[in-house]
Amino acid sequence: MKRYPRDMSGHGPTPPEAHWPGGAKIAVQLVLNYEEGGENNILHGDAASEAFLSEIVGAAAWPGQRHWNMESIYEYGARAGFWRLHRMLKDLPITVYGVATALARAPEQLAAMKSAGWEIASHGLKWIEYKDTSPEDEAADMAEAIRLHTEVVGTPPRGWYTGRCSENTVRLAAETGQFTYVADSYADDLPYWMEFEARDQLIVPYTLDANDMRFATPQGFNAGDQFFNYLKDSFDMLYAEGGRMMSIGLHCRLIGRPGRAAALRRFIDYAQSHAGVWFATRAAIADHWIQTHPHQRQNRPSRMSREDFTAAFGGIFEHSAWVAERAHRLELGPMHDTATGLHNALCRAFRSASPDLRLGVLTAHPDLAGKLATAKRLTAESTAEQASAGLDALTDAERTQFTTLNAAYVEKYGFPFIIAVRDHNKASILAAFETRITNDHDTEFTEACRQVERIAEFRLRDLLPR
Repeated sequence: MKRYPRDMSGHGPTPPEAHWPGGAKIAVQLVLNYEEGGENNILHGDAASEAFLSEIVGAAAWPGQRHWNMESIYEYGARAGFWRLHRMLKDLPITVYGVATALARAPEQLAAMKSAGWEIASHGLKWIEYKDTSPEDEAADMAEAIRLHTEVVGTPPRGWYTGRCSENTVRLAAETGQFTYVADSYADDLPYWMEFEARDQLIVPYTLDANDMRFATPQGFNAGDQFFNYLKDSFDMLYAEGGRMMSIGLHCRLIGRPGRAAALRRFIDYAQSHAGVWFATRAAIADHWIQTHPHQRQNRPSRMSREDFTAAFGGIFEHSAWVAERAHRLELGPMHDTATGLHNALCRAFRSASPDLRLGVLTAHPDLAGKLATAKRLTAESTAEQASAGLDALTDAERTQFTTLNAAYVEKYGFPFIIAVRDHNKASILAAFETRITNDHDTEFTEACRQVERIAEFRLRDLLPR
């Protein structure tokens, strides 16, 4: 049994209504990353100096050495950049991603964050790379980050963002049971839920595009106007769509430089000039989402045993459980936990079968308004479907017409006339019957198979979302 863990469907074609407070059309979320003093440095017990997100193009780590230029760039973020941003943003609800060891080395900045009422989420113990770290060591660092954060800030963090994370980060954060939300995702414009064993974890995704880090990366921003225009275009699109969240990532040493801070100021003025804009912390967004869209677990097809899967979906293709059994062997994942997704998997199993097996599915279908219907021996699904088109209330003349057509059709093709009756009424069904009985065998076999798939789609939509 192959299972694919990634969710490529998410909220689907129609995201849920956010219902932001006050009827706001957009939630704007400003994140200030406070990393200065938590970066790679041999003073911090690391093997080499920092090499990431600075003004030094092509910077490389210096093993076993301090990098004076790099250190002073980070110091600018703490000494000057932070205070410029604090003066600019102190009246707005801001979320700080605070590296625990950096916060411990910044008592004045921390006091300013708290006096402004900013949310201080955890950005890990140190601002280092975790891709090659064992789950045990990463979990230990996470626990120490929570402990130190609580000691330094005075309250435990409600949110978590590692940034340079591993494939285990989100699971480990969820398993702590500590966090209202985890932000190590860039997968959506809205919060969403993930399940980790018994834990339902809210994810409030972050951004790497509307982010000042692109001032320090190839193919990034090289002027404040570029940053402003990108934020403006992002805002305009999300505002027009309505009910979305816009995350903006900031760093003291990057956006805190005067030529860049001016662009941020212009954007804030621009956003504030619109009605229906909710500036919010990530914790406020998480609280709203939890109240408005609490997680509801479902019996997900991709997680079912073969026996349960076949019991639940073996009748989707009429009296043909083998279709479900074959579909269960495919590479199913969260994308197949919806009606659309599971329909695709079942149709793949059906389409890849031999003509004889598919013929068996066709012959398993009852005649329309035939003897089985009269004797009330149809499946519950077929009974409801035929009734929806009024085929359970035929006049004598209509019943005679159906009987004559059914007999002629079966004699010609060797299988009963099949049509997705929920797409039709009595008149259009009879019209299709009269038209299709003139088809050649191969054409009608193909059309009958298509109708079987359409019937399956309707049946799945009765059972599953989307």
